[in-house]
Amino acid sequence: MSAYHRPVLLGEVLDGLKIHADGVYLDCTIGGAGHSEAILKADPTVRLIGTDKDGDAIAEASRRLAPYAGRFSLHRTDYKNFRDVLQEEGIASLDGFLVDLGISSFQIDNAERGFSYRQKDAPLDMRMDKRSHLTAEDVVNEYSAQELAKIFKEYGEESFAVPIARRIVRAREEEKIRTAGKLAELIEGAIPPKLRSATCAKKVFQAIRIEVNGELDGLYECITGLLRSLKTGGRGCVITFHSLEDRIVKQAFRDLNTACTCPTGFPVCVCGKKKEIEPVTKKPIVAGEAERLENPRSKSAKLRIAEKI
Repeated sequence: MSAYHRPVLLGEVLDGLKIHADGVYLDCTIGGAGHSEAILKADPTVRLIGTDKDGDAIAEASRRLAPYAGRFSLHRTDYKNFRDVLQEEGIASLDGFLVDLGISSFQIDNAERGFSYRQKDAPLDMRMDKRSHLTAEDVVNEYSAQELAKIFKEYGEESFAVPIARRIVRAREEEKIRTAGKLAELIEGAIPPKLRSATCAKKVFQAIRIEVNGELDGLYECITGLLRSLKTGGRGCVITFHSLEDRIVKQAFRDLNTACTCPTGFPVCVCGKKKEIEPVTKKPIVAGEAERLENPRSKSAKLRIAEKI
């Protein structure tokens, strides 16, 4: 598992966090600990807290960060539970945090996890936390055609959501759909031949993964809470990989960057709202050409950074 996960936008994240001595940093989605290791290397006095609900990620992070024993702690939990983690650690506020919302290379490449439409015999699982009950197989075989079409459209932005959902429901009446290959075949068959491609199942697989893991549930509230947990001058970095995530993060940043929201024409402010953060860059940071060539999965990454004021 040595190639568990190649950290995306590593240099940009380190610059964005503005790491300093004695700082406390939270890596909310630690994955293979590539970002975390770099944070610990940046200053020998830094303390790091890592969370991930994937047990494999926690195991790999423990191995990789072993040389930094005493300076880090790991928690197997959803990063949205960060308040409980900080309370357990006795941390009142943070110097910085990172949320990398991308699925790890190991998760995609491990056929047993069932995340990729390219692995034909892979089981339909897609759970980031193997302790959870809902699987992709449950979604595909138990959701109604209307429910499937809704998640395909909302979470996958799939134009052919309705015909794909109907085809899946018809097929499962004959035999339960159990593999990634069978699902990909059904998706492809519901798309007009002239519009089919090698990646035509990608959007639906993304939608099912988001549904299984509740990836967008509470995301806005979590990002807002994390930004408010920063010390004055602390930095928050968020990496997104598709437009649904990025819109939510962008909105959270915008709302905390907005002061008075009283209607135009009010002689004095009565809402009392104050600006809480300052975006570090106007536009999201994207991977450079060299990184995109070396790591194709970085092509869709967008990094947003904000500083607490």
